[in-house]
Amino acid sequence: MLRVSNIHKSFNGVKILDGITVDISKSEIFGLAGPSGSGKSTLLRCIQDLEKPDCGMIERNGKTCFMFQDFQLFPHMTVVENLLYAPNLTGEKNKNEQRANTILMDLGLESKKYAYPQELSGGQKQRVALARSLMINPDILLCDEPTSGLDVATTMDVVLLLKSVCETGVTMVIASHDLDFLTKISDRIVLLKNGKIVVDMNMSKYDDPINYLRKYY
Repeated sequence: MLRVSNIHKSFNGVKILDGITVDISKSEIFGLAGPSGSGKSTLLRCIQDLEKPDCGMIERNGKTCFMFQDFQLFPHMTVVENLLYAPNLTGEKNKNEQRANTILMDLGLESKKYAYPQELSGGQKQRVALARSLMINPDILLCDEPTSGLDVATTMDVVLLLKSVCETGVTMVIASHDLDFLTKISDRIVLLKNGKIVVDMNMSKYDDPINYLRKYY
């Protein structure tokens, strides 16, 4: 479904990704863990073609969608207009509106449907960004810190929603510093450090994955 082969990336002479190779299966929830500067976001951006690797190859089957950590919502559009803008360029408006309403309800945003981004909290903006990503029915969903700014209860709602999306056949690659969140949602976690993979773990094989990851953090 997604193959990353020997990816290298540097910025201003600083190595950010140093020979990353992973294969990610269809419908897998793949977690990217690691401290700040470890290369998590850069790897996601390379997969989405937002950054070009210095060398290596990325093979992906299907449509990818990127959920940005800094939201990137259109400030002059309401929440529902942000969700509908891209899908309405190519799809059926009535069907898109029904899907938007369902996603907003699932994320607890139905009361904010006609609000503008500047009227939302950081956590609400994050959920709108997730909702907008889900609107295009991606085959591969790339999430950069999808629970940033969310409280514990809302984070669990996001876990349940993403798992339900995965059950429809969507592959997910999720970068997060929140090990508790990643271990709750991921089928597999890779820990990056200094641009290299230092841990590649199948979650079903570990009884205490958080403490295991922290040993290498």
